Amino acid sequence: MKKTLLAALLASVSATAQLPTVNLKDPASPALPPATTLEIAPRIGITSEVQLTLPEVIRAVLSNNRDVEVSRLSREKAVFTLRAAKGYFDPVFGGNGYANRQVTPAASSLGGATNGAVIQKEIYADPQITGSSPWLGTTYKLDFASARIDSNNTFNSLNPTYPTSTTLQLTQPLWGGLFFDQNRERLSVARRGVAQTQEQFRQRVIETTTQAIHAYWELDYALNNLNVQIEAVRLAEQQDASNRRQVEQGIQAPVDVIQTQTQVSTYQQNVFNAQLQLTQAENTLKALMLPNRSDPLWDAALKTATSLDESSAIPTFEEAIQQALAERPDLKAGQIGVKISEIDARLAREQVRPQINLTAQAGVQGLAGRTVTQAANPFGAIFGPLFTRVDELSALAGLPPVDTSGLSGGSSVPGFFVGGYGESLQTLRDGRFPTVQVGLQISLPIGNRTARAEAHIAETNTRQSVAQQQQLEMTVVSDVRNSLQQLVNADLVLTASHRAAQLSEQQYESEQRQLKAGTSSVYLVLQRQNELISAKLREIRATANRGEAEAEFDRSTANTLRRHNIEIADKK
Repeated sequence: MKKTLLAALLASVSATAQLPTVNLKDPASPALPPATTLEIAPRIGITSEVQLTLPEVIRAVLSNNRDVEVSRLSREKAVFTLRAAKGYFDPVFGGNGYANRQVTPAASSLGGATNGAVIQKEIYADPQITGSSPWLGTTYKLDFASARIDSNNTFNSLNPTYPTSTTLQLTQPLWGGLFFDQNRERLSVARRGVAQTQEQFRQRVIETTTQAIHAYWELDYALNNLNVQIEAVRLAEQQDASNRRQVEQGIQAPVDVIQTQTQVSTYQQNVFNAQLQLTQAENTLKALMLPNRSDPLWDAALKTATSLDESSAIPTFEEAIQQALAERPDLKAGQIGVKISEIDARLAREQVRPQINLTAQAGVQGLAGRTVTQAANPFGAIFGPLFTRVDELSALAGLPPVDTSGLSGGSSVPGFFVGGYGESLQTLRDGRFPTVQVGLQISLPIGNRTARAEAHIAETNTRQSVAQQQQLEMTVVSDVRNSLQQLVNADLVLTASHRAAQLSEQQYESEQRQLKAGTSSVYLVLQRQNELISAKLREIRATANRGEAEAEFDRSTANTLRRHNIEIADKK
């Protein structure tokens, strides 16, 4: 058996030795594709280059953002609204005056007329100050009236006369409107409106700053992405050049050059796409920070100059929640909204009450004029003969005559009445003729259904505001938790991406050394090259994500302004 097997083996070897020689070179080997170099087209409309730091971008965005400007104007409008509400308590100076000439017919001599008519001329002025007090709902009116009156009435002892008067009127609510009314409600709401718009302005600044930070880090990512894609092309071109030399030396097959050229073409496409992404990211940032299309930066390539600070400490969840609940502008604005609803409800309850007002009026009057010598007394003319006969009878009876001095043509007036306008004012100051009046006004609506319904509506609005505020607080807690988780994860991903990029580079270098030693292949080298580029892209994406996650966390905890040293002046 053994002999038989040995004979068969010898016969097989002999037959093999007699076969013809075969040429191993493939006569149909593909031709080497020409080497291509990366040619990047010039960017559209770009004529210069400018480096920008993140603080510079934030400052420009806040200076030129239209939403921030609108919010700032709303804050100014709220300040003027407060000023207008205070103006309800400003005193109002006014008054009236006139000149009058009146001719009154008189058919009787008792009318004091001459030639059947009494002519009176009057010049009157009544300046006054009215207003409301911001305390206890008191309203007041102070007026000073004065006139000059000329008359041809024969009974006048003074002509012309200068009557003057000063009157102070006060109205004090005793129930409805005592501690609160519409004017004080407007003032309270306006004050809180200023604080509310202040918080809304802070919220707008925080959101705009966060938007600017996102745009900055997206631009930073687009720039680094383009650089990594260009680096990928350079690595592929270097490998292609090496493969061509190996093919020329007969060490490698032409298909290896085809593989590297395929890699080069793929990377070139990525470069062109990355350039488009850079233009889009750049334009997004320019639209945020530039005031108009004529700004020179529209034609400049923007370069980032701020590196990510990876050493910033991350607070605990409890610390973040406490800060957010204490500092979030939207929460503060919501709390102010609840206060405004409570103020409206208070006014509605006040208007349900009956209106009881205490009224008081105090005044003094003055008078002066020039004395008039009367030619005759009509009463003396009528009763003169009667008094003469009585005197005669009185003389026969031994009685004194009747005193008719009061019926004579002359008149007697007190000395303080004699004079001009100055004497009238002196009489006014002396307070010789005071007037005091105290009264009570009562208004009691029957049923008062409208006021009661409005009070219930106001109470319902208050409960709605409280419920919305509670919902907002839960939203804030959720927002803080999500943003903190995003920040923690972004920090971990960034650390891992740094390590992955370093290890991928070591793997790529190791694979190249093995290729040179003949223990690897071009396919494996290109695969490691892809892995290296992908690792670097993940690293720069993780860097941008870390910066954006920090911005989102600062926004959720209202730490944006503090971190970037942004101060908002209070609008007084």
